[in-house]
Amino acid sequence: MVRRRSLVALSLLGAVSALAVSSLQARADEPTIALVQINQQALFFTQMNEGAEKKAQELGAKLVIFNANNDPAAQNNAIETYIADKVDGMVVVAIDTNGIMPAVEAAGAAGIPVAAVDAILPAGPQIAQVGVDNEAAGRDIGEHFLKVSGGNAKVGIVGALNSTIQNVRQKGFEDVVKAAPGVTIVGVVDGRNVQDNAMSAAESLMTANPDLTAIYATGEPALLGAVAAVESQGRQDSVKIVGWDLTASAIKGIDEGYVIGVVQQDPAGMGAAAVQAAFDAIKSKPASTETVAVPITIVTKDNVEPYRAVFK
Repeated sequence: MVRRRSLVALSLLGAVSALAVSSLQARADEPTIALVQINQQALFFTQMNEGAEKKAQELGAKLVIFNANNDPAAQNNAIETYIADKVDGMVVVAIDTNGIMPAVEAAGAAGIPVAAVDAILPAGPQIAQVGVDNEAAGRDIGEHFLKVSGGNAKVGIVGALNSTIQNVRQKGFEDVVKAAPGVTIVGVVDGRNVQDNAMSAAESLMTANPDLTAIYATGEPALLGAVAAVESQGRQDSVKIVGWDLTASAIKGIDEGYVIGVVQQDPAGMGAAAVQAAFDAIKSKPASTETVAVPITIVTKDNVEPYRAVFK
């Protein structure tokens, strides 16, 4: 009887061991990657999510997405939770690039590779930085603006002062246009990366500056808000807009002639590249940070046609 019980116990132990090995193998075959996102209202971020999801599916990885709703503290808490959950890798789209670093460093200390996308993080354990050169692109749209406007303008800026990356875009633009003798920057308002806030801020900017001739918007919510504000005040004939990230309303503004240039990134490509970098790090554990550059296009009436199907 004792021998029979021993054989049963050994059999059960073997089954449990086999199950554990099988579970570990499944985890190795399908690593979990967490994407810590800024919000899921802006089309830019939802397209990034789509690119990330498609790439994860292609690689045989499981992708989980956290929506921070524009709250930096929520991003930090999410990273800490994912560390406790022992995810295999992370992709981070930071709101506060300095404030998020203790959490990123904790992930690195736990052996979890982190790929930064869009917002540029300070030096740290992250294994990849995926995105565009935002300051250079800010200069590019500034040079385009000067060319189209003829170098004479009174410009207001609708920014997102809580966004490190949009402050960088603002700087690139300002560095170029401030050097032009015929251009005056009359003010900067804070849309806080929220469309309704950006619209109210843009309306206040135009009301305070009735001779305003142009607006630069540093991100998608700012551009949406600026377009809505110009239309609500009927200023399409007197105020030109340049900004970042296409939407259907921005394309309508291009067609009507008052949106004269939009920096278009490839958010789906950025999401895919970040997931690929995290996946590669899970497999090979690279030692140094890799920079993955994603090009931009300045969209105008001359090259808008291919984008219409995407932004219906």
